[in-house]
Amino acid sequence: MADAHHGHNHSHVPESGRMLVFALVVTLGYALVEFGAGAAFHSLALMSDAGHMLSDALALGLAAFAARMARRPAGSRHSYGFARAEIVAAFVNGLAMLAIIVFIAVEAVSRLLDPGPVSSGLGVIVVAFIGLLANILVAVLIGRGERTLNSQAALLHVIGDMIGSVAAITAGAVIYYTGWQPIDALLSLVIALLILGSTVKLVRDALHVLMEGVPAGLKIEEIGHALGALTGVRTVHDLHVWNISSGQIAMSAHVELDNLDNWAGLLETARQMLHSRFGIAHVTLQPEPAGGINPGYRAHVKIVAAPNETPRARAQHDHGRDDKHDHKHDHDH
Repeated sequence: MADAHHGHNHSHVPESGRMLVFALVVTLGYALVEFGAGAAFHSLALMSDAGHMLSDALALGLAAFAARMARRPAGSRHSYGFARAEIVAAFVNGLAMLAIIVFIAVEAVSRLLDPGPVSSGLGVIVVAFIGLLANILVAVLIGRGERTLNSQAALLHVIGDMIGSVAAITAGAVIYYTGWQPIDALLSLVIALLILGSTVKLVRDALHVLMEGVPAGLKIEEIGHALGALTGVRTVHDLHVWNISSGQIAMSAHVELDNLDNWAGLLETARQMLHSRFGIAHVTLQPEPAGGINPGYRAHVKIVAAPNETPRARAQHDHGRDDKHDHKHDHDH
């Protein structure tokens, strides 16, 4: 089996890691301030926003830890290194965000059924506005780093906070000018609904990578046909494509060849084509001679591509190979 690949890029920009840590400090610090203010003013919108910021702090801490783990080199027990730690972090952050959404929704409905007065609309406005500025700063810091599922998960938490801050400002303004208390709980419910879709998508994308699904934007049939169209390739089977981590795509396949003598050149051609056309950097291909697939195995294996072989020719080819197999079997007896 031949393995042709560019070296894995497990290293993330150190500056990105420092930005995540700085963003963590800013977020955690103001989350505590906002939670205290929300409790003092009896504002659910402000306290839910503080809850978001606290979850952000946890998300940023997990993201920073995962980014650090991803830089660790491969070893005898982890042949791909720890690059997928970032995907695990994204998945955990997504689940945490779903839990927060459910909590906010339950609290909002409870507050609507049993309303409690918000004591200071103006205080809510001031605290939420400062929180919004803090969230914008954190979002800018994260946006400067590398775009991975891990960073997207952390950024999703921050965007949820930004929406929460705007909602809290709006709730404070409505209460200050009109005295209508239900707006606080209603906007908290709106916050939960606004970020639900993005959170579900994040969890689904992370789970797709963990389950080694075909990367988004790629079709396994198209890759198989492109590989099978190369001169000298008869069929392609046992084709697998998956993400090692965000932006790191790997592929393995068996290729049946007309002539094994041309394998070295064909391997390099295949590697370059797969990298330039599909962005696949880690390519593992196993060459097999024409007719080398056992007939019984061939009946069960999925032939991904056979562009150089018509169905009739393939049937004749298999029939001829079966005859040889039967003749050899009779000869042995």
